[in-house]
Amino acid sequence: MSHTQTLQLLQDSVEALRQSRISVAEFCQTWRAQTALLASLPGPYSTVMEDLLSRLEAGSLFTEESCSFSQIDLLTTLDMWLDNARQTLG
Repeated sequence: MSHTQTLQLLQDSVEALRQSRISVAEFCQTWRAQTALLASLPGPYSTVMEDLLSRLEAGSLFTEESCSFSQIDLLTTLDMWLDNARQTLG
């Protein structure tokens, strides 16, 4: 799979989670499985991605009101991560 296809897969998974078509666990599994893409990006990308996914997983254990991690905000940040990854990969 090309990097463009992988990035599209990740973007599609963001939309699927926003629409509650997949679970947070499925979403995180999809993202973490993209090892070829992560290997092509500078190291901080993996660190930032893992931090965001961990927050997303922690937030899924609580209701929106009782957790400091907003799923909406985290998904918006992952959108920015994808935009930056696209630019980095050219």
